Amino acid sequence: MNEPTTPEPHTPRPREHALSRRRLLRGSAAVAAATIVPRHVLGGPGRTPPSDKTTLAGIGMGGQGTQNVLRMQQHPKVRVVAVCDVHREGGGYLSWTWLHGKDRRTAGREPARRAVDAYYAQQKRSGHSRGCAAYSDFRELLAREDADAVMIATPDHAHAVVAMAALKLRKHVYCEKPLTWSVGEARQVTEAARRAGVATRWGNQGQATEQARVVREMIQAGAIGPVREVQVWSPARFWSWPDAPGRPAETPPVPDGLDWDLWLGPAPHRPYHPAYHPWTWRNWWDFGTGLLGDLGCHKLSTVFKALQLGHPVTVEASSTRLGTETYPLGVIARYEFPARGALPPVTLSWYDGGLKPPRPKQLEPGRRMADVIYVGEKGVLMGHRLIPESRMKQFGPPPKTLPRSPGHDEEWINACRGGPPAGSDFVRHGGLLTEACLLGNVALRAGRKLRWDGPNLKVTNDKAANRLLHREYRKGWSLG
Repeated sequence: MNEPTTPEPHTPRPREHALSRRRLLRGSAAVAAATIVPRHVLGGPGRTPPSDKTTLAGIGMGGQGTQNVLRMQQHPKVRVVAVCDVHREGGGYLSWTWLHGKDRRTAGREPARRAVDAYYAQQKRSGHSRGCAAYSDFRELLAREDADAVMIATPDHAHAVVAMAALKLRKHVYCEKPLTWSVGEARQVTEAARRAGVATRWGNQGQATEQARVVREMIQAGAIGPVREVQVWSPARFWSWPDAPGRPAETPPVPDGLDWDLWLGPAPHRPYHPAYHPWTWRNWWDFGTGLLGDLGCHKLSTVFKALQLGHPVTVEASSTRLGTETYPLGVIARYEFPARGALPPVTLSWYDGGLKPPRPKQLEPGRRMADVIYVGEKGVLMGHRLIPESRMKQFGPPPKTLPRSPGHDEEWINACRGGPPAGSDFVRHGGLLTEACLLGNVALRAGRKLRWDGPNLKVTNDKAANRLLHREYRKGWSLG
């Protein structure tokens, strides 16, 4: 079942969670043997030696993961060597090609492997010397493949176990947002990344844009004065809502080629149903983190950077009907942040599922309301523009005081190769923002306003709520 599509022979291995000493020694021997290879493999005139490239393995080859790998492999300094997914091949994955609509596509480890190999077959001067391997179990990939970096795009509930396993091997790590499923996992993975000292990146592409920098420069330039309030909203979920709020009663057979036990990973066991996989796992508390975890990590990224936010001191949330199985149709969460040096306290309000904050009185009639609104003592910044538009024209563009990004992917690839940290790395940004977003879900499920001691990872006014910061893993799974 776990046989990689490589030329070398392969002996199936048990799925133990920890890597054995024998595996690591065997991997070292394989690396040593690989140093004696023909000149055409090492590179020559007109070729880029493979040793000059950052080798990458993709884990989670659904719609997002496949798009990530196919995009990254086009970078001249990256070589994709392996892909991994618990599903061999299947349909129903969202394409993520937004310009063409949210059409459904075939995805899985085999379609990804074929696409990678097809790309390199077209690159006559790529220096690529072997086919892309395909695995069903990420632990086997990490034990057998000498990749420099991994890209993780599994469902949310598996992010932490995959990222932690890679960090322990000192791999550079890119992980889709949210960084983890729980607040406690986010803290553990962040600290592991700090210890490993590798290049990390979080999947919030908007942090690399020009607009993200203009917002920060507007606020730094005093365009709206000190900011005490921010309102952020998100439309209704972009994935389908389940037919019923509870678990499906039917237990259809697991599709051919899908390892359902591996897909569940550390989450509690439940029978397979297409209501969970693919794509709609985001609805379910056991697997996803709702709109707060998914889109909050995008929309709040610039807010945190522009206002230099750290841990909130309180958080509360309310919603449409709240069930034990699925994220509600709509949620409102409110965070209070303390003063930061000369910066005043800030109240941040989140709305999703089509719920919205009041329309700013400064916004012209007929003009659409953007999804992030900064309210300052001297004015309002909506998105990256002052409102009304006459105020924007009067103020003009702010001074360019921040360095521009070479691109979201480029930031991480440069960091993997010894450059500065990516703008969305785990240690400086992704871990803290994940904690804050997921803390909103904790407050929602706790049903009350929580007082938060961020440095000590503790709710101080509700002992029971602290249990919601973590999850009990299924037997055989741990962060180690």
